[in-house]
Amino acid sequence: MAWPMLFRRAARTSASDLGYSRLHHAFRYCGTRAIWRPRARYVMASENTHVLVVDDDPAICRLLHKWLTSAGYIVSFAQNGVDAVTAIDLACPNFLVTDWEMPGGISGIELCRHVRRTELPQYVYTIMLTGRSEADGFVQALESGADDFTRKPVDRSELLARLNAGSRIIELEHRLSLLANSDPLTGLATKRTLNEHLEREWRRARRYRTNLSCVMLDIDFFKRINDTHGHPAGDEVIRTIGRVLSENCRASDFVGRVGGEEFCVLLPETDEEHAVAWAERLRRRVAGTPITFDGKSLAVTVSLGVAQMVDETDAAAQLVDDADQCLLAAKQAGRDRVIGLGELRRINAACRDPQNAAGAIFAGIAARDVMTTIVAALPSDATVGAAARYFLRFRYSSAPVVDAGGQLIGFLSEKDVMNVLLWPDCWTRKIADIMKTNVVCYDEDEPILSIYEFLCRVPIRSVVVSNGGKPTGIISRGTLLRWFSNMVVSRRIHTGVVEDSPPAPDSNELCLTAAAILRQVYELQAALEDGLDDVAPHVIGTASRIQELVNDLLAGAQRDVGPANERVVASSGWGPPRVDSRACEWPADCSVAGHA
Repeated sequence: MAWPMLFRRAARTSASDLGYSRLHHAFRYCGTRAIWRPRARYVMASENTHVLVVDDDPAICRLLHKWLTSAGYIVSFAQNGVDAVTAIDLACPNFLVTDWEMPGGISGIELCRHVRRTELPQYVYTIMLTGRSEADGFVQALESGADDFTRKPVDRSELLARLNAGSRIIELEHRLSLLANSDPLTGLATKRTLNEHLEREWRRARRYRTNLSCVMLDIDFFKRINDTHGHPAGDEVIRTIGRVLSENCRASDFVGRVGGEEFCVLLPETDEEHAVAWAERLRRRVAGTPITFDGKSLAVTVSLGVAQMVDETDAAAQLVDDADQCLLAAKQAGRDRVIGLGELRRINAACRDPQNAAGAIFAGIAARDVMTTIVAALPSDATVGAAARYFLRFRYSSAPVVDAGGQLIGFLSEKDVMNVLLWPDCWTRKIADIMKTNVVCYDEDEPILSIYEFLCRVPIRSVVVSNGGKPTGIISRGTLLRWFSNMVVSRRIHTGVVEDSPPAPDSNELCLTAAAILRQVYELQAALEDGLDDVAPHVIGTASRIQELVNDLLAGAQRDVGPANERVVASSGWGPPRVDSRACEWPADCSVAGHA
């Protein structure tokens, strides 16, 4: 039979009946679908095993086609090494049965090397057909990546037995791949596997100029579920969300679990508009899915961020980062919603617009204008006992730590001190042994809007402000809230808009608060005159109560806005007075350990 007629017959059997497009659809995602399908169980069966035969002998091709198809294998053919490379790229086979010597410039040895060098979606078991008998040739083939051999003329029973032995190896390799690449709780892809697939999809989208969207999903208030119902309930919620994701994805989509309660979905050939619509459907589907654990019904919602790959997307990781920023915006906006990158950019542009109310408030304000000035920084060679006395004296819950030159090197909080109270010799340990070194630090000139957005986005409660590497202040969420409240009140006074201000306090209320302060002072004085054995707890407790009463007195007085206050606030430039920045070091005339 002539060569063209032989390969037309082979094509009618393998490519016409099954179709190379169908082969491509079946085998392109064979590795990925098994990874992200929950509880996917791989079973190697001959009827879904693809064998690529590479030989230039029509008689051998005809014979192998008859044997393999009768055994239930899917068979495709390539006449030479060049055609085999193209066929492998189009539809990666499970087995490669190749002749040693072939026309076209690529021999069987070189084809084996190409298969081992190329990143393929699955392991390709390679069997060499050869009429050689010398040992050196076998060694060369094994070193090039061949797995097995069979001699020419080919024996049917031997070939099928070797394919069956290879099937066991492929099945074992696939099981190991599933264990390494899939999340044990949901069966979805791990973060590493997702990143590898993302890189391939990103390159494909750039090459063919197709759309690629990314969706980040986070379970709302997941920590509350764990704390209230226990971690087994949280695991059940994660499994249910993973199942809902799998059921609502196409064959070309890819899903992975990237964190404790975070998931990522890649949507190839999907623009942002359709990705947002899909995410909204998914959000409603999750909200409507009943989740029951231990007889209790759990109400679960999710927040989603969506981003599309655009011309400015320089790397695949940036696409995920854009979707993650949208997810954070969705959580800040109240959770249980979807926000796309386009909507997020419009929101950010409006916030930074000087004509916008919020933009006008933040305009021209730097970190030094808002920060709380540091009374003193803790030296790293001071003891834990000295740090505890520092916190008690200044009533601070945290403080920056500096080296001998006053440079910021860490951060210490009351919690850090509490964590080591039961350690041996904890009181004499150095601060440097327990401080945190991953300090978030901003320069005094940093726009306050950047710090505001950062503290809204992360669980960190405060940041350190520095000048030349030396800590000069701290900005916490409370600092920003207090500054923002003062700024809004002062602008209302300047513009005469006071209709939303609370009513002026009753003078009787202020008198009662002042009387309570005096009573606390007299009680403390009497207790001290009686000679207490342990003065510190009594003084600290009374002083704390006095401070709360003083705060109430100041808050009540601030509500009584009068002309005098208006003149004071207006003269300050519509806001609180600026604090001169200075490096706040530990006082030179007293040691830390000497603080009472």
